Amino acid sequence: MDNKTLNPFLAVWLHPKQTARYLIEHKTIGFAIMIITICTILSLPINLLDAGEMLTWPFLIAIVIFSPLFAIFGLFITAFFPWAIGKLFKGTSTYTDMYKVMSLASIPAAAMGPIYLIWFIVSPDSLLNPDFIYSGLDMAIFAIVMLISLGLGIWSFVVSICVVAEAHQISNWKAFFTLLIPAAVIIIFIFALAALVAFLFFSTM
Repeated sequence: MDNKTLNPFLAVWLHPKQTARYLIEHKTIGFAIMIITICTILSLPINLLDAGEMLTWPFLIAIVIFSPLFAIFGLFITAFFPWAIGKLFKGTSTYTDMYKVMSLASIPAAAMGPIYLIWFIVSPDSLLNPDFIYSGLDMAIFAIVMLISLGLGIWSFVVSICVVAEAHQISNWKAFFTLLIPAAVIIIFIFALAALVAFLFFSTM
């Protein structure tokens, strides 16, 4: 694979590590921001499903403008954790490089946007109506979309593992735990906070 002419949007599906190395060596953080912006816009059909009567032109314009901004700044926070935790495994990535490679994980997830748009065009009631009774073609569409969603979600995580491993120059297993540890800490914190709130609520009754 020629890294000088590599297309990240295509290469990341089968060659995530080579794509990550391409971004690290040949692209700036601005290129990563462009990837996030494009992927966020592609994901908009999913985010707009529950808009309902709020789906006006001003609302749509605001979503198109602010969704990429939230995603861009959100990744500055998200990239910090694998960068910092990876240091425990003697990772060598810089924070800037980690930000660049983590943008690649948004590409598989963004593929769901066009798929949901096709679903909406083919069978809008089955997508928007929570009381819809599935049968025949609608059931097949639902099953296919759910399987694709699961597959893309898993592959997005696989891409995350590969790009973290490449950026830090560590094994895939170490990269896996680099991503797992902060996720586990956040989940434990949320459960502990929920338990504390529940305890305080019921203790005052």
